[in-house]
Amino acid sequence: MSLFRPLLSILAASALAACATSAPTSAPGVPEKVVTSAYHGDAARPAEGIGWVRTELYFATGQWVASPEETAASEQRWLDFLDREVTPRFPKGLSVIDVYGQWLPPGASTPSRLRSKELVVHHPDTPEHAAAIEAIRTAWKQETGHLSVLRSQLHADVSF
Repeated sequence: MSLFRPLLSILAASALAACATSAPTSAPGVPEKVVTSAYHGDAARPAEGIGWVRTELYFATGQWVASPEETAASEQRWLDFLDREVTPRFPKGLSVIDVYGQWLPPGASTPSRLRSKELVVHHPDTPEHAAAIEAIRTAWKQETGHLSVLRSQLHADVSF
């Protein structure tokens, strides 16, 4: 037993040493690259962006209780819309989150439970970007016949 503990300690130390990594070193004569948390070298994705906004749009894509076929068709319709209407307006990046949505339509006594998508776009606060957001909302309403696409917007200072 007394011989087993030192052997176990040596094995454990060896295993931990194998997990350690050292910082990469530059070749002789090549200056080392300074790495920071921010992304540099792309004006569209600033290291420090002030005067930006975070826009969230909420799209109902189908009933919460739906057949697998209906769910698949709704998902495909959303992806087609995303490719056709959203990505061309915000090609530099966006996020889409699957969410559960619920709202009480006018005159209804129970809420509608809906599969929904939350679109999140960080962008400069410009009239052009605001118009692009409104065009996306309008396009979804025209395509689906829905009454609304909820828009929420917050001021944001960003860093990529």
